[in-house]
Amino acid sequence: MSKIKILTIFGTRPEAIKMAPLVKELERRDEFESKVCVTAQHREMLDQVLDLFDIIPDYDLNIMKSKQSLTGITNRVLEGLEEVFEKEQPHMILVHGDTTTTFGGALAAFYQQIKVGHVEAGLRTFDKYFPFPEEMNRKLTGAIADLHFAPTKGSKENLLREGISEDCILITGNTVIDAMTHTVEENYLFDTEELNSIDYRNKKVIMITAHRRENWGEGIENICYSLNKIIEENEDAEIVYLVHLNPVVKDVVYRHLYGKERIHLLPPLDTKETHNLMNKCFMVMTDSGGLQEEAPHLGKPVLVLRDVTERPEAVEAGTVKLVGTEPSEIIKEANLLLKDEKAYESMSKAVNPYGDGKASERIADTILHYFGIKEEKIKEFE
Repeated sequence: MSKIKILTIFGTRPEAIKMAPLVKELERRDEFESKVCVTAQHREMLDQVLDLFDIIPDYDLNIMKSKQSLTGITNRVLEGLEEVFEKEQPHMILVHGDTTTTFGGALAAFYQQIKVGHVEAGLRTFDKYFPFPEEMNRKLTGAIADLHFAPTKGSKENLLREGISEDCILITGNTVIDAMTHTVEENYLFDTEELNSIDYRNKKVIMITAHRRENWGEGIENICYSLNKIIEENEDAEIVYLVHLNPVVKDVVYRHLYGKERIHLLPPLDTKETHNLMNKCFMVMTDSGGLQEEAPHLGKPVLVLRDVTERPEAVEAGTVKLVGTEPSEIIKEANLLLKDEKAYESMSKAVNPYGDGKASERIADTILHYFGIKEEKIKEFE
């Protein structure tokens, strides 16, 4: 084998952030022929990450459509990748996490008997409808994958319980920590001018994201009610809510929060802006999975606006707390961090269990070992 041809596939901004450092690592190594295919399951937010990391896809399926369904996304991924695979015939594809692109990519590769590497493998809530459809996307991808790149010991243990051979699993740490070493700057000036006007030293700035499907409706309503109360009860608090573009979320948020004092409603930021806002803020409230990994790396407490998480390591470490979407709980836990310095310190100074910035190196080395080019077994992240 002269070079190992790896086709990396992703379709959303969170996937792109976490796969970008791996793509750059593969490009750097002479043993690989690296190809990239984006499905553009999300278009604009994906393109921001490609520009940031200077990645030009070899293939762009451009599948996004207005009001797209899960069935439609899956069909377009399968059909588009069939043509790409027939042309490229990669030795292995790499997919990430739990999106419909991830599962569709793994299934398309299985149909053509192409090896699959699953980055961020083994996350579980053990409830197939929560989060929906992500939990089943990652389980079904795991059933297909040949190599499982587990970010933590807990995710590896999940895979072992499902009967995956230990020889096929490596604890790598999370590639998002690799990405953040390139994006966070201490004296960063925002392109979004409104963010430069905020007094991060004298205000306790809370960064908010909330958009997951299971929170549509009552969940988002409750979150907005809670944010109004938090602002009313804390004169030194200020909120920056990065509002998802989906009208199911955006319409509710603007109805409740638009024009309120000390509440800034902004569209989703690009990756560098997001990471640097996180670095300057006091705390994070989110229903996102990725922010549960990113914020602790910067010493920021996270209140998770969900009842369960597939990332229990941060809860166990004390950097993250599950608060759900009941207003009484959200308000209580936010006020605790805003008013109790000891409670804040205990969360902000807890150890982040998600990585050391070398996950991409471990993944690349493991692929070389799998194909017999690197003899020694790769040491896991501890």
